[in-house]
Parts: sequence; C-alpha cells; structure tokens
Amino acid sequence: MPSDSQSNVAAADALTLLLHNQHALAAAIEEVTKWLSDNGVENVADNALVAMETLDANAKALTDAIIRLRKS
Repeated sequence: MPSDSQSNVAAADALTLLLHNQHALAAAIEEVTKWLSDNGVENVADNALVAMETLDANAKALTDAIIRLRKS
C-alpha cells in the first residue's frame, strides 16, 4: 500500500491534469464566446461567460487543493 505522501503526490498530479483540462476548456469557451458576441448572439455569449466564471472559481479551488496536497 502506498504511503500517504505517495498518495498525496498521485492525487496532486491527477488534480493538476484536471486543472490543465479546465484551462483548455476555458480557453475554448472564451473563443466561442467571442465568436457569439461578434455575431450578435449576446444572450448565449452571456451564458458562456457565466460558465467561464464557474471554471475560474473551480480552478482556484483545485489550485488550493493541489498546494495543500503537495505540502503534506
């Protein structure tokens, strides 16, 4: 059975990958949002901005969790 330290490193590594995916999704949503806004679909663009705000908030929580795991 792996030690707590090894488990924490594995969990932090997995969360880091999820965080990278989250950043990629945010970038893609940002591109789509710009296109929607440029093409007059403001209400959909506004919804996409709300989704990006959620991604940003969750990215902060993931980052905090990664830091705590790497310190333990």
